[in-house]
Amino acid sequence: MIGACSEERKKINESVVDLPGDSLAVNPEKPKVSFYQYEEVDSYPDAILELYTPLGNQIFRPGKVPFEFNIKNYPFEEEASDRFLLFNILNGGDPAGFRTPIFQRELEEGSYRVVAYLVDEEGLALKNFGNYVDRDFQVGESRPFPYSAEPYLAVNFPRNNQIVDEEHELIVDFLVVGGDMKLDGLKVHIQVGDYSYEIDHMAPVRVANLPAGNYQAHIKLLRSNGEELEGPFSSVSKSIIVR
Repeated sequence: MIGACSEERKKINESVVDLPGDSLAVNPEKPKVSFYQYEEVDSYPDAILELYTPLGNQIFRPGKVPFEFNIKNYPFEEEASDRFLLFNILNGGDPAGFRTPIFQRELEEGSYRVVAYLVDEEGLALKNFGNYVDRDFQVGESRPFPYSAEPYLAVNFPRNNQIVDEEHELIVDFLVVGGDMKLDGLKVHIQVGDYSYEIDHMAPVRVANLPAGNYQAHIKLLRSNGEELEGPFSSVSKSIIVR
């Protein structure tokens, strides 16, 4: 369902992007690029995701690293589901999906930060407190990440090299981990090619009418004054293809 248009839901916070070159487009009747959200109803707001393993800054040998989660107030079925409900992001990379709460991942020596989260029926990250969890750990002779109290990003969509149909929406779905966007005065700046948009709360952003082509999507966590945060995961870039 990701990327599909929805006519039933009401668009909010819409911004139509008018670039200087747009007036020279071959087809002047083609709709302009727009960013917007839908009025969303939170799914499973009471869902709890707990991480038992790894512990904070736990050290593992290179190879198979165990992960163990506990999931409450959420219809997580280990065998019956034909889609992934639990996702992990390691060090700001693309999410990996899992159908069981206990598994292993083959990891090389290094320092790791995992962000784990549950998703709704559309595959979008649940965004209430308790719906996601993060943890740092090490593999092999690696040092922990330097301590930082700064919040950071975990991007669910887009995925790197994701292909989007020109008639469908691109979805930008993110979590801000370790902070509160309102209380901490944060915003997220989304840049897709030459088109940009800002949002001051966690919600999926839809991008419609992108012309066919290759794009870099840059998602940055900023202070409300535009100052960039310094953490290693405060900015995420993905390549996308619209065709």
